[in-house]
Amino acid sequence: MSAHSALPAELARGPAPRSLKRRPGVAERLLEGSIRAVALISIAAILLIFVFVGKEALPLLTSSDVHREVTLGTLFGAGSRSGDTAFAWQPVSTVPKYSVWPLVVGSLKVTLVSLAFAVPLAVGAAVYVSEYAPARMREVVKPAIELLAGVPSVVIGFFALIVLATWVQRAFGTEHRLNALVAGLGLSFAICPIVFSVSEDALRAVPRSYREAALAMGSTRAQAVLRVVLPAAAPGIAASIVLGFGRAVGETMIVVIASGNAALLDASLGHSTRTITATIAQELGEVVMGSAHYSVLFALGAMLFVATFVVNLVGERIVHGIRRKLGTVS
Repeated sequence: MSAHSALPAELARGPAPRSLKRRPGVAERLLEGSIRAVALISIAAILLIFVFVGKEALPLLTSSDVHREVTLGTLFGAGSRSGDTAFAWQPVSTVPKYSVWPLVVGSLKVTLVSLAFAVPLAVGAAVYVSEYAPARMREVVKPAIELLAGVPSVVIGFFALIVLATWVQRAFGTEHRLNALVAGLGLSFAICPIVFSVSEDALRAVPRSYREAALAMGSTRAQAVLRVVLPAAAPGIAASIVLGFGRAVGETMIVVIASGNAALLDASLGHSTRTITATIAQELGEVVMGSAHYSVLFALGAMLFVATFVVNLVGERIVHGIRRKLGTVS
């Protein structure tokens, strides 16, 4: 008898036909269908939000009544059709002004201040937790930092209003008690957990063999971290910064409470400022529906959608470029 004939009949016949493979049960099919339905509903909801915001902002381009008061030129120019050259946001004045530049500059100031404080602290904490902290210390520090993500933004804003504003004014002698610096510092508490969690996961994902190879070649622990681990985890750290930027741009309550809400067009961090999100939150509830002011507020919302989309797209390209440079993708 040959070796082939000695094999079991099932193995001798080769793999089972496709029709004989186990089919998923009813419970599995229901679970798959539920997951697919949730995904499709989520995508549809996002698209509907885009459509609704765009529809409400469309009168800026189509309505003659709105055009008498505001156009795209006044939004991105001086802000008024009366010949006034001041770049101001004064939608309820005798001569309404709708220049978005004070709001754009205010949003950028607060966001950049928050990133300047949050990114070094969060990435440094991630490096410590993943590379240096003992296991028991890691079990304490990591959950403690991540718990910040569960703190309501209104509580952080209240802390910034009562405590941080006083500290900042005493330390820096700022002209306004509530300003871009105070709002940025408060906002950094909100984005630290995001940057920390994603960065720490990226650092822990670096294979242990990288560290062992660097140490075996005579590198110190610090050299292995700085020259091997951090570059290998760079795509994940870059993604965490992009996520932090998107979180900071879209934050509302902290900047409403702690920024001073004065739409001033200047580069000073010690002056009160106003962001796009704070403007929408404060003015949309009292605006006349269908008015020029109403359409402009929805146009600001559309600008936020576009800005976050562009930032995420650019961030994705940066992360992809870093991964290609490191040779982790083709």
